[in-house]
Amino acid sequence: MGTDPFRVAPSPWIARFAALVPAGGTVLDLACGGGRHSRLFLERGHPVTAMDRDVAQARLAEGAELIAADLEDGSPWPLAGRSFDAVVVTNYLWRPLFPSIRAALKPGGALLYETFAAGNEAFGRPANPDHLLKRGELLELAEGLTVIAYEDGIEGGAKVVQRICAVNGPGPAALT
Repeated sequence: MGTDPFRVAPSPWIARFAALVPAGGTVLDLACGGGRHSRLFLERGHPVTAMDRDVAQARLAEGAELIAADLEDGSPWPLAGRSFDAVVVTNYLWRPLFPSIRAALKPGGALLYETFAAGNEAFGRPANPDHLLKRGELLELAEGLTVIAYEDGIEGGAKVVQRICAVNGPGPAALT
């Protein structure tokens, strides 16, 4: 048996904090790409909404609600009025979406965000500052949320990333 060429492992950061999403809680996989994080949450029994400019590539998101939307063309946020128990964003940055991302978090909802940061230009792409988080920028996005974990730095000598796991409200009881 061969391996599925489309089966891409979820980010260890996202997998690490997936348990923060309550059983049956809804998940938004924003800029879902091939759907690796959609698949992670679907396999955990969560209803998933997977959104990307081209959802045809979201092969691993089978079973998710797929929404094709160009989030950078100035169109209104396609999920106005909807909220989720988790919003997952990886390898994507479009700063004008920050207010919509925050508004999409239910009380108690988890923000799981991971993308490239300033300094990554020394390692290759992305190198455009518009696509690289500034130092501490995810902490600013999460202001008013309970930060569970945050990282900002060089990973494996190959890229610079920022990651955050934050909850909209008090953190899990184990942390209080």
